[in-house]
Amino acid sequence: QVQLVESGGGLVQPGGSLRLSCAASGSIFSIGVMGWYRQAPGKERELVAVITRGGSTTYADSVKGRFTISRDNVKNTVYLQMNSLKPEDTAVYYCNMGITAYSGTYYYKDYWGQGTQVTVSS
Repeated sequence: QVQLVESGGGLVQPGGSLRLSCAASGSIFSIGVMGWYRQAPGKERELVAVITRGGSTTYADSVKGRFTISRDNVKNTVYLQMNSLKPEDTAVYYCNMGITAYSGTYYYKDYWGQGTQVTVSS
């Protein structure tokens, strides 16, 4: 079984910073793209940032220059450093990974973390 565990959310004032982490564990053979998504109340889930195994990154326009995604391929972990946070960044943040796992045979599956709340408010 593969699972993703997120950490690092919380309450922060506008202009503040938070760092999210998401670690994958289990019978993992390899991990491709890792990413962060978010969902605000009453809105659809949206992409925040993704990073390929080789380190290429893509960001939503709304977070460019403020958020940085990174990964540790040894620890099977993806990070999201969020700076200059704004109230509109308030949402539940979910990590996502495309993982090839092994359970008698190799199989590929898209995995999601449990979500972590980020609230930006004074």
